[in-house]
Amino acid sequence: MTALVSVQNLSKSFPGVRALDGVRFDLMPGEVHALMGENGAGKSTLMKILAGVYRKDSGEVLLDGKPVEIESPAHAQSLAIGIIHQELHLMGHLTAAQNIFLGREPRKAAGLLLDEGQLNRDAQALFDRLNLQLAPTTTIGDLTVARQQMVEIAKALSHKSRVLIMDEPTAALNNAEIEELFRIIRQLKEEGVGIVYISHKMDEIQRIADRITVMRDGAYIATVPAATTPMAEVIAMMVGRKLDHVQKAIPDTSANEVLLDVRGLNRGRAIRDVSFSVRRGEILGFAGLMGAGRTEVARAVFGADAIESGEVRVGGKVIRLTSPEDAVQAGIGYLSEDRKHFGLATGMDVASNITLSSLKRWLKWGVFLNRPAIQAISQQMVEKLRIKTPSLTQTAKLLSGGNQQKVVIAKWLVQDCEVLIFDEPTRGIDVGAKSEIYKLLNDLAAQGRAIVVISSELPEVLLLSHRIVVMCEGRITGEVRGDEATQESLMALATRRD
Repeated sequence: MTALVSVQNLSKSFPGVRALDGVRFDLMPGEVHALMGENGAGKSTLMKILAGVYRKDSGEVLLDGKPVEIESPAHAQSLAIGIIHQELHLMGHLTAAQNIFLGREPRKAAGLLLDEGQLNRDAQALFDRLNLQLAPTTTIGDLTVARQQMVEIAKALSHKSRVLIMDEPTAALNNAEIEELFRIIRQLKEEGVGIVYISHKMDEIQRIADRITVMRDGAYIATVPAATTPMAEVIAMMVGRKLDHVQKAIPDTSANEVLLDVRGLNRGRAIRDVSFSVRRGEILGFAGLMGAGRTEVARAVFGADAIESGEVRVGGKVIRLTSPEDAVQAGIGYLSEDRKHFGLATGMDVASNITLSSLKRWLKWGVFLNRPAIQAISQQMVEKLRIKTPSLTQTAKLLSGGNQQKVVIAKWLVQDCEVLIFDEPTRGIDVGAKSEIYKLLNDLAAQGRAIVVISSELPEVLLLSHRIVVMCEGRITGEVRGDEATQESLMALATRRD
């Protein structure tokens, strides 16, 4: 059988970086082929070449066995190659149908008028093909992320895509939404569509993929069958080294100072009488299902959302929270689950991001930037956190996910925050970078900081936490020691409605 798409000896360089070095990859009809590797392994560069975003330097791309030069995204679409990015590219104010056929709307009256009826009928036909219960006239901004993703899939199929690239498609989906996505993927497989599936979630790969190709440092490592290859073997190929996962040792912090003390926090139904404390040197995990209220609690403690009642103390002192600035002044740092929107200025360089939250400290005479001091503290943080960047002037958006996360952490360390709240600290980060983040969190706790970790991945909560608080529907439903907790016990508490 001829491959839908095949790349041979593909290479691509950017200034100072060899992103791809002689890579090969192929995709068969009706196959889900997982592409795996650490952030910076070259996965995105390879996919962007197939999608026409980048032009290759050397090597060959074959479609149905014939060489082709993919010149632009529009050219890739015309060649039946579709890509669904992790960050969806939809117009929130337009309807689902309008988004699908944007720039290709059916016309009537000799092409002078938009044929709205035909537009909606064409969109409905795509939704019917996917067995998707969705009205074409629904405004995109009113849909969940999962439904928006389905619209993106329909959009790709409207171009009659035979190759569909999915980049971290489940990053923002709950379990039910993941099942719906997998149903659609299986249906597309049956229709002969080839799917390139990029994800760091090992359990998903085992469930949905037929083959796995591993990349490392821009090079091809191996292609293996998903069904018979242990994930430990795949991880070893990805990182090229033994992972130093931190084995949890629960320190005795019972005599330590309580750095963060939250009492009787309330905010509508999202936060209902929530109380907890974190001592110096302790990692407190927050577990729960989507919608449990964990992020809402974090945002309230950080002053990002107003509370109706309750009290927050830092170092024994009640703080008045009217804005995040109040929380930062009290020594609280918050790493949002959406680091690109709320943690980083992605268009600015590494040094600027590291010093952004403490800018007043880096002014001469209160007016001019003290650039030597900024460079010195930024370089210190880069070395301390082992941030991989060509220079301090590198734009933050060009860093890998793990290194972006380290830049956000550096920002709060420079601010000298003693209480650090990590919301989904490893979302979208590869397995090797996860290990580094885990070690960093343990190091911060060992240095005497109070750490709060919110994670949807129960193994992550179990690995990191000294104590675990579990929430359901805005309430705390239980608290367990980290070394006594199991996934089953946490799930039982996460589904308990008092």
